[in-house]
Amino acid sequence: MAIMHDSRDLAYREPYGAVAVTEPVRLTILAEPDGDAVRSVYLCYAYGLYQFQESRSKMLADNASTGFFHLTVRMPAEPGLFFYWFEIETANKMIFVTADRRSVSGGCQLCSSRPRYLAGEVHEPAAFRITVHEAGLSVPTWYSGALVYQIFPDRFNRDKDFTPLRFARDNIRIERIYHAKWNDEVDYTGLPETGYLACDFYGGSLEGIREKLDYLSSLGVEVIFLNPIFEARSNHRYDTGDYEKIDSLLGNIDDFRHLCQDAHSRGIRVILDGVFNHTGADSRYFNKYGRYPDPGAYQDITGQGSSPYREWFRFQLENGAVYYDTWWGFQELPTVDEQNLTYQEFILGPQGVVRTWLRNGASGWRLDVSDELPDFFLRQIRLAARQEKDDAVILGEVWEDASAKVSYGAYRDFLLGRSHDCVMGYPFRQAMLGFLSHATPAESMLNELETLREHYPMPYFYSNLNLISSHDVPRAITVLAGSPDPGNRDAQARLKLSKAARGRGQRLLVLLFFIQLTYPGTPCLYYGDETGMEGYRDPFNRRTFPWGSENKAMIDRFRFLSTLRRQFPVLRFGFYRPIQASGHVFAYERYFNSGLDFMGRPSDGPDRAIIAINRDSHPVDLDLEGTTYTLPPQNGLLSVGGKTVKAIDGRISVM
Repeated sequence: MAIMHDSRDLAYREPYGAVAVTEPVRLTILAEPDGDAVRSVYLCYAYGLYQFQESRSKMLADNASTGFFHLTVRMPAEPGLFFYWFEIETANKMIFVTADRRSVSGGCQLCSSRPRYLAGEVHEPAAFRITVHEAGLSVPTWYSGALVYQIFPDRFNRDKDFTPLRFARDNIRIERIYHAKWNDEVDYTGLPETGYLACDFYGGSLEGIREKLDYLSSLGVEVIFLNPIFEARSNHRYDTGDYEKIDSLLGNIDDFRHLCQDAHSRGIRVILDGVFNHTGADSRYFNKYGRYPDPGAYQDITGQGSSPYREWFRFQLENGAVYYDTWWGFQELPTVDEQNLTYQEFILGPQGVVRTWLRNGASGWRLDVSDELPDFFLRQIRLAARQEKDDAVILGEVWEDASAKVSYGAYRDFLLGRSHDCVMGYPFRQAMLGFLSHATPAESMLNELETLREHYPMPYFYSNLNLISSHDVPRAITVLAGSPDPGNRDAQARLKLSKAARGRGQRLLVLLFFIQLTYPGTPCLYYGDETGMEGYRDPFNRRTFPWGSENKAMIDRFRFLSTLRRQFPVLRFGFYRPIQASGHVFAYERYFNSGLDFMGRPSDGPDRAIIAINRDSHPVDLDLEGTTYTLPPQNGLLSVGGKTVKAIDGRISVM
């Protein structure tokens, strides 16, 4: 039976991938069932976002090729998702042609029933999908492909004026633990009277970050992404206490302005972490513990005073007990009602939080749990940011394929050109760590990556935040070379890499850097990964940067790779094409198209680069365009312009 449709092959679908509204798409299918004459072939489709319109159209036989049927359809005028499949009517039956999600080639499978595509359904069988986005979609040029450095502010660097005595004396709270020694192990038990509250502090500060700008510049960093810096009770500060005030442990507004100014003078921008789905229970808005002088929503609902923030939160009173909506059941994180107009004005208005901190020097916002913020609110955040700075960037925390993310029972408006400029690339992390740790076959890894490339609008794919570690996941070196997560904090604190495991982990981590810096997207380095910091889940992935004992050789390897990225613009701005993913090898190409980069700009330097990766502990031979290369163990190869060949070995030497 010859039935074929490959959504990643231009012979079957043109143009490739996501398209703009009203753009025509030509769809083709080969339909030659064995011994059964084809009566009709139909293109069946459903389009929309929150609601879907479903229909079908008869396809035309291709006069030039026997067995092929085609149809050109113009995409809807509204951004959304376009699901499609085929129905082949023969003399004896109806054949449904649906997507084979396991196929690296984007191929099809034959089914006896129509596919499922609605949000909340199990998509088995699955429909093919086209992301239909706003016309003229783009990402600020300063951000696309930039090297981002993520910092957990309390743990990066103390400033030169830090003193342990002043630190503890000026910030007294009974639940807090103050570390006099920078290299102390992180607390994971808390005080006996409170239990673990993530309230231990080391004294990292904004001024401490500013003092390390030359170091960051030497790495090639172009963007600093700061975890929350606003006043809060905890060390992670996702329990915001005051959106209008820098946490005094980190500094003040002048320190922030100086950091942004000095960073900008070095070509480095600063992105802030915005936590707008919830506040802290210990905040000026909720004020559950009465630490703020004016009544908060909790005082209002319990009859202890009137508060303008009462309607920001959702309360229930039952038999004298007070209940309120929280983020994932955490009582310290009451969720806000984004429909409330006074909250919207506070966050989004001309003097609101989003615009104020952009005026103070920030260049964009990373939105915490953006998949738990309503689409209308996300669109207003981006609009407010762009009204303040026309090149402000909005980065969303989304852990899955963001083009068809489902939350609260609906597909979300994340990558259609209205709410985000980019998202956090956790799928990239999953694919790469799985491949390099031998947990994922090369073919499956490539399919994961190609699924994103097919579904993401091109500017978003080339700006995807390709992270390998973060404050929410184990350190990359621990995943690559460590024991499986033991599941409890006592064991996580004790487990360290052996000397042999650390050596293997460092080689694989350098190889992962090599991929990060040559694969399409915006690479993100979590502070300390460049020196091989270890750690399971939080709080162990949030240890202090080991100044004075850092792995300088490893840092130099990262600098070398970052230099290559700057030396050859094709590695940052070139188009992408996979070449091979099989066995232990992953190879791909970056290239300029007629001298133009993916943004359509004329580009200098070599117009083509080939990158090849060997994850195995043994050498592998690779044939590339008639030439056989031997890839050393756990190594990479870079061929630029067809002339220069550089092998990236464990010492990062140039051969």
